[in-house]
Amino acid sequence: MTRPVVLVGFVAAALGSSIKDFQPDGSVIFVEEPDVVRKRGARETVAGSALVRELIEWEFHLPGKADEFYHVHRDLDPAAVVPLTEYATPFAARLAERYGLPGAGFGAAQILRDKALLRLVSRAAGIANPASARVESPEQVREFMARHPGKIVLKPANRQASVGTRVLTDPAEAEQAWANCVVQDEGVFVPDRAMELKMLAESFVEGDEYSVEMLLRDGEPLFANVTGKQLFPGPRPVELAHIVPADIPDELTATLNEETRRLTDAAGFRTGIVHCEWIVSDGVPYLVECAGRFAGDGIIELIQRAYPVELNRAYFSVMKDEPVVDVLPRRAERGAAVRFVSIEPGLIEDVRGVEKASQAEGVFLCDVSVSAGDRFGGLRSSWDRVGDLMVTADSPAEASRLAEEAVALIEIDVRPDGEEREKAAR
Repeated sequence: MTRPVVLVGFVAAALGSSIKDFQPDGSVIFVEEPDVVRKRGARETVAGSALVRELIEWEFHLPGKADEFYHVHRDLDPAAVVPLTEYATPFAARLAERYGLPGAGFGAAQILRDKALLRLVSRAAGIANPASARVESPEQVREFMARHPGKIVLKPANRQASVGTRVLTDPAEAEQAWANCVVQDEGVFVPDRAMELKMLAESFVEGDEYSVEMLLRDGEPLFANVTGKQLFPGPRPVELAHIVPADIPDELTATLNEETRRLTDAAGFRTGIVHCEWIVSDGVPYLVECAGRFAGDGIIELIQRAYPVELNRAYFSVMKDEPVVDVLPRRAERGAAVRFVSIEPGLIEDVRGVEKASQAEGVFLCDVSVSAGDRFGGLRSSWDRVGDLMVTADSPAEASRLAEEAVALIEIDVRPDGEEREKAAR
């Protein structure tokens, strides 16, 4: 029987991705938290997939659970352990160590999962970071702002998807911002038990934003891409668009790749893929954060269409300690972009133009997740975006232009009511 690949964190999209092109039927085992399995209907979803051998319910967020899993499932003999979600990375790294398989390394995974630790380690390695401090109250936020004049970012040290993140411009905002940011419920994506609250206050760095997606084996880069990023306006730094590859000079691409390589070395990251975010201010890349997993938001799909490269296949080969069959390209051949959709808070009365946008030039995916009668509470994190649209084109600039033109065809009528007006005002 084929040795299974253990995927930690349930991602339904993985069942319809290119994984099925190189993994045989019955070769995938999902590991997910029991609460998440229940809330997301994961068992019903995998039941229809020939790819999945088993879904194991395991409280992998908790300390020591990888070692416990290893002893309970010692005879599993997996070919690889792959994290699919942010919270899965430490468990997957430790489990790979126990089975003697390639992985990030447990220490590196822990550093990348805690933004405060990441600041400490990367700053010691000489990587530019914004001023940052742990804070436990609005008063400490105001004290940080007194020491660091100008805008700041208040955010969790240990969450994902911009949950609980807000930009502050005035110390008078600290009380309300704290109350808003410490509410970090991710609904169906996390267990029902409470997660530890760790908050950071950081100086706001003005500049252009990028991410680097880098595949490494034994600490050495095999492939790298730089993605250009745009944010929605407002105090919540939620991503509006990604452009692959970033339309920037080769020198800046090389600098961002090198800084990411320095970061992985500083953290001791060994084998896997990282999604590392940077803000470039006056030519200097400042670290935002770095995840030891595949990028979300469709970035991997954009990369595979722009270069082209079978990055999924290459990643799984590396994690299984197999040779990467194809030569991985250094330059993209085309451009690709994703543009997200958000709306004002209120009651949705009508949604139009989705089919028209789907048929627009270059569009290969268009999805709107709301319909008439739904109520939208406002844009607080990446989970709150109501749609996305992806395109390919001959260049990154053309892909970005086509995405903007196509998304403009989507019309969503929203009627604010008293409840939504109050939330919006906050």
